[in-house]
Parts: sequence; structure tokens; C-alpha cells
Amino acid sequence: MADYAALIDAARAAREHAHAPFSKFKVGAALRTRSGRLVGGCNVENASYGLTICAERVAIFKAISEGEREFDAIAVVTDADTLTPPCGACRQIIWEFCGNVEVVLANLKGQVEHHRMKDLLPLPFDARSF
Repeated sequence: MADYAALIDAARAAREHAHAPFSKFKVGAALRTRSGRLVGGCNVENASYGLTICAERVAIFKAISEGEREFDAIAVVTDADTLTPPCGACRQIIWEFCGNVEVVLANLKGQVEHHRMKDLLPLPFDARSF
């Protein structure tokens, strides 16, 4: 199994930059490129919740904007007792830009779970759908 400690650490560090004044629910994500580069992202809330963006999407859009196109894993870190998987919108974005990557869920208490995107989004909407 690949080493995910650095990926989790990067997501934990990204979480520290979260802007969550309304929910107080800070989330960090880190995306690992196939070349091994780690790209972090955090959730950024807005008073108009519809304009809020999740940590996973921030990390992916940041990586894409910096020219990265191939990924092999993403980690999501929260401070919740129950590990927090990506929301539906993030699952769609992860699938579309990363494919069937490893999704590592972790919390600040040291709990960790590993999933594949195909298990979190078993019937994805993608280019094959039209």
C-alpha cells in the first residue's frame, strides 16, 4: 500500500487555513499528483452558503490551475468524531478530474479510512453519459 502519511499531513495543514466563521467546521484536503506533488486546499465559507466552496474542490481547482492533470489520491481531514467523506458535488468533481483515485478520510484523532472513488460514486455522470 502506498504511503499516505504525508498526504494526510498536507490535508491537516491545509485545514488550518480554512475560513469557516459560520459553521466552524474546518476541512482540509490534499491532492497527490502522479509525480508525487501535494496540493492542499481548505473550505472557504461565505455568508451566502451557496457561494461556499469545499476543501476538495479548492485543492483540485488549484492543482488544475497550476497545470497538474494526473492524480492518484486525495485526503480529507476534519475534526469530527465520524470521518467525513466528500459531499456529492465534490464526489462529482473528484471523479471528473481524478477518476477512480484513492480517497483517504482522516480526523485529528488519528482515525483513517481508505476508499476508492468508484465505491463513493458508483454510477458517475461523465463524458460517457452523453
